[in-house]
Formats: sequence, C-alpha cells, structure tokens
Amino acid sequence: MGSATTQALAAQTDALSAATVDLDTARELFAAARAVAGSPALSGALTDASAAPEARSALVARVFGSLSPTAQSLLSTTAAQRWSSQGDLLDGIEELAIRAAAKAEQDDLEGELFRVSRIVAENPELELALGSRLGDGAAKGALMESLLGSRASAGTTLVVSSLVQQSRGRRVRGLLSRAIRIVSSQRGRMVATVTTATPLSPAQTERLAAALSRSYGGDVTINPVVDPAVVGGVRVQIADDVIDGSIASRLADARQKLAG
Repeated sequence: MGSATTQALAAQTDALSAATVDLDTARELFAAARAVAGSPALSGALTDASAAPEARSALVARVFGSLSPTAQSLLSTTAAQRWSSQGDLLDGIEELAIRAAAKAEQDDLEGELFRVSRIVAENPELELALGSRLGDGAAKGALMESLLGSRASAGTTLVVSSLVQQSRGRRVRGLLSRAIRIVSSQRGRMVATVTTATPLSPAQTERLAAALSRSYGGDVTINPVVDPAVVGGVRVQIADDVIDGSIASRLADARQKLAG
C-alpha cells in the first residue's frame, strides 16, 4: 500500500467518523464500489492525479447524483484524495462501505462474518461457486442472502452479499477475513483466531481474551476454531502475529530437529 493510499484511507475514515450513517448508506457505497469497478474509465478518472481534487469530486456528483447526500459526501471526500492505484481506490470505497455498515450495525458483526467464513471453508463447492469468474454477481449475492436468511443480522447479510458480487479475483474467505479486520478496526478492537483441538469453555475464552487484551493494549475479540489436528494446546493468530503452542506444532518442530 502506497503512502498516498494510506493518507486517503485516513481521510475517508475521518469523514465517516463525522457522518451519520445507516445500512442504506452502506448499501449505496457498496453499489458505488461495484459501479466504479465495472468502469475502467470512471476508476481511471477518479484516480487521475493530474485532475484537481475539485474536478474529481464534481465527477462524483454527476455520476452518483441519485445517491443520498451522506453517501455522495463520503464518496466526494474519497475522490478528492490521491490514491496509489485504481485497485487501491476500489478497495478504499469497499472499505468505506464496510466501515459504514460496522458503524450502523450494533450486532456482533465480526462474529457473524467469522461464522460465515467457516461455513464457506467447510463447503468447497460453495466457495468454488462464489469465487468463479463466470457466475453472475447479482446471483451470487442473492444466493448468500438466501443462505443466511434470518440466521444473520441485516448488516452481515449486506456485507457478505455485496462482497461476493464483486470479488475481483479474490478468494471469498480472504474477502471475509479482510472485512472482519476492517469491522474490528472501526470498532477499536482486534481479532484473534484461536484454534484448539476441543472447544474452549466460556471461562477459558474470557481468560484468554483478557490476557491477549493486556498483551496487545486493546480489546481483543476471540474467533474460535476447533481442529482436532492440533492435538492439544492452542494456536493464536492476531493479524500477522502467530502464537503456536499446539502439540502438533511442537511435534513437527521435534521431527525437523531430528531430521536435521
């Protein structure tokens, strides 16, 4: 990620913090992301560094004039920034939409998105269908809306159905993992994926979350994964940090030392 994109993301996040949004705002932003992704000419114009910021903002007003004033204002702020590439702009609008959903939705968005990612991981055919470049985006979105039904909040359904409509060659589980990180960032939390051979008890989960929160200096949400292959112990991943205290890891390490 270039420095221009880093600054652009910070600017649009600040604009979102000052805005009053709801899920309709997030829905409009996701629709705008799809429109920009579907038009190389539009995405090129919005990332044209030779054009004045005011000109790029004016283009947003012309193209997205039917959107709500809040959505238009947020998109105008986004367009006025400098982005390192067209791909970064697309990711930026998508991130803005996810953050808007996280701000508008009070339910456990991170937990629900994680559970959806586990459903996808456990159903290879579903993951293949959602990730195919040949399928119709709207049909993929409708499929996820049907599958989730009343089992997920409106915010989760919106985020998931919107992401699968415009995967841009990205794997669905990767899209969902990124969405979880963005939601956690918007809410000032970190997410730890904790893998154990057997389910953790509520008390164990609470103690682990408290310990990780102290270590990382902020609230940590636990996303549990049960995998008998770890044999025993626990594997914790927070962003790029991995703490692997599983028996399987120690056995693999021991075999490597014996072989070496």
